[in-house]
Amino acid sequence: MRCNSYASDMVDSSHIPPFMDPEQFTKMIDGTGMVSTDPLTAYQKALDAWGEVLAPLAKAGRDKIDPKDHRFSGPQWEHPVFDLVRQGYQVMSDYMMGAAEQLDNIPQAEKAKIGFAIRTVVEAMSPANSPFTNPVALEKAVETKGASLMSGMQHLMHDMQRGQLTHTDPNAFRLGENIAATPGKVVHQTPLYQLLQYEPATPKVLETPLIIFPPWINRFYILDLTAEKSFIKWCVDQGITVFVVSWKSADSSMTDVVWDDYIAAQIDAIDTVRAGLSVDDVHAIGYCVAGTTLAATLAILSANGEAAKVKSATFFTAQVDFSQSGELLNFIDEHQLKMIEALAAPQGYLDGRFLALTFNMLRGKDLIWSTVVKNYLLGEEYPAFDLLHWNGDVTNLPAKWHREYLCDLYRDNKLVVPGALSALDTPIDLTKVNTPTYIQAGREDHIAPVESVWKLKDHFSGPIRFILAGSGHIAGVVNPPVLQKYQYWANEKDTATLAEFIEGATETKGSWWPDWLTWLKQGSDKTVAVKGARVPGKGTLKALESAPGSYVKAR
Repeated sequence: MRCNSYASDMVDSSHIPPFMDPEQFTKMIDGTGMVSTDPLTAYQKALDAWGEVLAPLAKAGRDKIDPKDHRFSGPQWEHPVFDLVRQGYQVMSDYMMGAAEQLDNIPQAEKAKIGFAIRTVVEAMSPANSPFTNPVALEKAVETKGASLMSGMQHLMHDMQRGQLTHTDPNAFRLGENIAATPGKVVHQTPLYQLLQYEPATPKVLETPLIIFPPWINRFYILDLTAEKSFIKWCVDQGITVFVVSWKSADSSMTDVVWDDYIAAQIDAIDTVRAGLSVDDVHAIGYCVAGTTLAATLAILSANGEAAKVKSATFFTAQVDFSQSGELLNFIDEHQLKMIEALAAPQGYLDGRFLALTFNMLRGKDLIWSTVVKNYLLGEEYPAFDLLHWNGDVTNLPAKWHREYLCDLYRDNKLVVPGALSALDTPIDLTKVNTPTYIQAGREDHIAPVESVWKLKDHFSGPIRFILAGSGHIAGVVNPPVLQKYQYWANEKDTATLAEFIEGATETKGSWWPDWLTWLKQGSDKTVAVKGARVPGKGTLKALESAPGSYVKAR
């Protein structure tokens, strides 16, 4: 009794604001002195009660909010309670990121790693990621009587079982039907790749065929999504005989595969197309890491007096000089290399889900946390989005080659040092490459930054056309003319630096694909009739199976 009496003497209940007195607050919720039985009404009135008191404080700090941060764009975040929550997060976020920038006596590379790590933590700490501090999720949970959270929990459990975030409806796309559906045949196969030839769509085609080398860290059909977005179909429709390499996803049989094997595969594919169509040369495209390899392939062909096999080379967001290769450098140190070795050791290959997580972390807000909010907190159904479907269709990598790639190229940057690397018993010297070259970079590319892609110009010796496309590593490439999206910049003068290129560049709205086609035909626009070997399976290259083939379906 003495304790209770002492407590009551210390606190005068008449001076307690209603929203801090449990008994008064309960009555205030309904406004009639009765507790509301409607959860949504009770929830809203409780917020409003706090909002009346906190509104002036929230209004005073609203200038701290970044209007471009879509995590807090919902109108529910305008409520003073949650407005203060997001403001507090913004202040904390700015402080932590600013502290990383102000670190002294630390090498720039280490500072970049620390900044990346802090940014990753800060993104994870966002109040938008919690069902208790995300007003949109709270409101939906109340409206659905918890069904949204239950659905989100089911999504979470499913993703935990598969060990990977789900971004799209897994049943929305079927290879060969509504994605990767451009008609063609597999006409050549090795243990490392299948070679696809596509059926012509015009009575005549360019005499020189095109062979595309997509990155082996992803499935080839990024260039053959739905028919409207397919670069492969567009090329076929322009009267080009198109071949595409479909790499095999690594398994235990590929433990000893190294870079030499991928270079040998590119040369084999080039020779196979030349022999199959009885032509002297081919046009070649290398995308991302396959572009890096194509550069080495061209150097080896040049060293062996066989440069004429490739009439022109096109590089999509490809790097050869890794001195400015962006945030992926944050994953290249001895500790992480040892972790990768440990992950790959049992089976001799690196599970593609690890690499997918790495790339997702580069855009954590968009590819990780927005997915967490939509799928787990709001319990939304997955959308049918072909590009994200492809993004989640991961491939495994040969462990031995992957480690060499990280060490020799990203860490040590040996490819641009003449003779520092060899393949197929031939020293690699990029300065010996005189092949006419078209280089495409993405202005917002976070995987192959434009500053890094530009450096390819510093190492090749032949004529080069460089264009800067709007958007990033994927959308900057997969931008068909029919969609009229983004833009590209070109500079017809011979510019020595990227800054000089940008300063004098001319912007063109829409896709850069027609510009590339015009450039391609400048070398030769001679055409031939579609007959014999120009039809998949009708020449010496026999049809083994229909496109997209079996390698792309192997998991």
